[in-house]
Amino acid sequence: MADKYSERMLGEVVHKLWDLKQAGISAEDIGPQIGWSATAVRRHVHFYGGMRPRWGRHLKGRSLSISERETILDLKRTHGIRQIAQVLGRSPSTVSRELKRNATSEGKYRATTAHARAFENARRPKAAKLATNEALRKRVQIDLDKRFSPEQIAGRLRKDFPDEPEMWVSHETIYQSLYLLSRGGLKRELVVKRRTGRTLRQPKTKADERRGKIKDMILIADRPPEAADRAVPGHWEGDLIVGKDMKSAIGTIVERRSGALMLVHLAPGTNRVDAVHDGLIKKIGALPDQLRGSLTWDQGVEMHRHKEVTIAADIDIYFCDPHSPWQRPTNENTNGLLRQYFPKGTDLSIYSQEDLDYVAWEMNERPRKRLDFATPNEMMTELLLR
Repeated sequence: MADKYSERMLGEVVHKLWDLKQAGISAEDIGPQIGWSATAVRRHVHFYGGMRPRWGRHLKGRSLSISERETILDLKRTHGIRQIAQVLGRSPSTVSRELKRNATSEGKYRATTAHARAFENARRPKAAKLATNEALRKRVQIDLDKRFSPEQIAGRLRKDFPDEPEMWVSHETIYQSLYLLSRGGLKRELVVKRRTGRTLRQPKTKADERRGKIKDMILIADRPPEAADRAVPGHWEGDLIVGKDMKSAIGTIVERRSGALMLVHLAPGTNRVDAVHDGLIKKIGALPDQLRGSLTWDQGVEMHRHKEVTIAADIDIYFCDPHSPWQRPTNENTNGLLRQYFPKGTDLSIYSQEDLDYVAWEMNERPRKRLDFATPNEMMTELLLR
């Protein structure tokens, strides 16, 4: 076996990558958490077709742990195999096999490299069913060509071949054969025949069920009727505008009645969920009580801590339906105007909170036609004096 494995390929590291990926975290945010570059994360995800490898997920029990391998490394210089086995509570044959199987070609033993090799060797040697069963493979390919979904194909096979289990296959196996290069079996060009047309499988949480990332959401349908009435002040709409390569962002909050704008600085290099949480509490918490009626936000993962914001800032938070920006019309319109200050492709991390406060002040000094050419600042002053 080539000496190409390192601690970067430890099972714990690789599957942490997939845990974060399936939680909707970007490659740029995953990299620092596992010690990889964003490019390495993206290459790994693309190599596996956007699908978590099935192998090496739970190397426990009979398999040696990284700490046990470190103990072997420490003791092998001064202890024999039987003594090491006694310290570990393992059989001598386990230790002997470990030293022979996972040593380098020069005979050296390194705990992290050995653990990475064990993770690599944990792949199941069993050939993919679609790669070995020609009749099943042809049938699946025909159905994919008809634009059947993998779930429809799997269900139909059981209906058409009730007494032939060799002609059954799970929809997950079809996905594996389509997207995961190492599984093979199906023609890669069939991927584009799927309804999504994607060549990389996306986690379910990336599409309509983004709401699955945020617990205990209250949707806009349950928002009080007065929140939709611009005659009642204190109801806000919010979202993020993002910068170059999605690496930076600014929080935008707009009051529906007056159009008054507040901008939230999200410090670069910090967790976006925490930055939004802290920024909203600071900005909204400083408002007078009569202006803290509600906040309506997009279903972005940055609002994962919305319940804490609700309590700390004393404001009710509601979420739009997926892919429904028109449910935040005032905020959407304002975000478009903000691109005069922050063009798309700009690195937004270069702006401080002081810079953002100035932009918000300047925007709030613009006369608005719907306000009979009064400014948002004038409207807010009038509302506070009532």
